[in-house]
Amino acid sequence: MAARFDLDLSPVRYAGGAMLALGLVLPHLPGNPGLPCPLRTVTGVPCPFCGLTTSVKAVLHGDGHAAWAANPFGILIVAFAVVLVVRPRWRHFSLPTVIVLTGVAISWLFELHRYHFI
Repeated sequence: MAARFDLDLSPVRYAGGAMLALGLVLPHLPGNPGLPCPLRTVTGVPCPFCGLTTSVKAVLHGDGHAAWAANPFGILIVAFAVVLVVRPRWRHFSLPTVIVLTGVAISWLFELHRYHFI
């Protein structure tokens, strides 16, 4: 049996709701604050999660093209967060670990290409 990535959705549901709320509010704050990537700030190399804040904000404001350009996984994360908020009885999520690691690897390759490292 393959290793699985198991997730208790109770705490993730609150984080997803907070992410949705912040994604709607951040663009209206002075200076349009975001969250800097620690790896990129220190080394200049983007991490697999670079662009997610920008992507989430773009999705929540109806700009699918900008969301895709920043990080396509932001679209999936917003969809997952919306499902978590509207389906509170969903308590557990599980995926084969290979799918999670493949997604992270694809995201990192996307960001490395986006920032012209490959």
